[in-house]
Amino acid sequence: MKITEQIKQPIAFEMELFEKKFRLAMSSKVALLNRITHYIVNRKGKQMRPMFVFLVAKMLNNGEVSERTYRGASVIELIHTATLVHDDVVDDSNRRRGFFSINALWKNKIAVLIGDYLLSKGLLLSIDNNDFDLLKIISVAVREMSEGELLQIEKARQLDITEDVYYEIIRQKTATLIAACCSLGAASVKPNSPEIEQMRKFGELIGMAFQIKDDLFDYGETKIGKPTGIDIKEQKMTLPLIYALNNSSKKEKAWLINSVKNHNKDKKRVKEVIAFVIEKGGLDYAESKMVEFQKEALTLLDAYPKSEFKASLTLMVNYVIERKK
Repeated sequence: MKITEQIKQPIAFEMELFEKKFRLAMSSKVALLNRITHYIVNRKGKQMRPMFVFLVAKMLNNGEVSERTYRGASVIELIHTATLVHDDVVDDSNRRRGFFSINALWKNKIAVLIGDYLLSKGLLLSIDNNDFDLLKIISVAVREMSEGELLQIEKARQLDITEDVYYEIIRQKTATLIAACCSLGAASVKPNSPEIEQMRKFGELIGMAFQIKDDLFDYGETKIGKPTGIDIKEQKMTLPLIYALNNSSKKEKAWLINSVKNHNKDKKRVKEVIAFVIEKGGLDYAESKMVEFQKEALTLLDAYPKSEFKASLTLMVNYVIERKK
């Protein structure tokens, strides 16, 4: 059995019902909208985010979920999908999960409007049901994600990124959404409880490990969703690169910055940069940091009694750093 299916086992019933509720949450009276949202729903990813919502809720609530849990999972998936649609426009990307992106098929204007529509659907789902505590969790996540993206763009222009700034970028850009999933799961069954903050921290740590794993893929030979060296081509300062920069001589540093700034489209030069980062121990360092975040996340689960939901969350944390794509 695939590891994702193993993780899903204790929440299989909830995930199936969630699919139906999610389709309903996306529906509209406009035929074009329905055609596009139907296209999106049929090309869904691994659905890690709703899985976090249900697993956390069931772990904290003796295996029970509530209607609020389903709404929380739907909201997070609507918002996450909206950000992906907008990201593809911003990055001018024609593919998403191996299929054509919305902007590739229906052009940018429609893609931006679809993203806005999904965002408003998510917000209204919470407002219409008076889930204001859930809405706050989501809204903070959206704000942080936008700030993280803009901080990354600002730093990419100057290439003056420190390790601390890098952590702040990935915390906002990636970790904040997984943190929101876990705190939503907790808030849906245990409103106003200390577990909400505990689970937010747990999700944040997983998100940090998840992003560092993504950074490592940029240096790997394995065929994953993105080609090797793409972060360098896009002048993204990732942890292996930052470590190499901080542990280089003045001359090496100048060469590295010049390579990333001015020769990032030169395949041979990009390969040289990758080799240099590996030689400087950038990958080993990033990997050790990733494991630190993973271990910290698992420690937070120690406080909870043994259950199949806790076992699945542990599997999920390990899967995040062991995945091949």
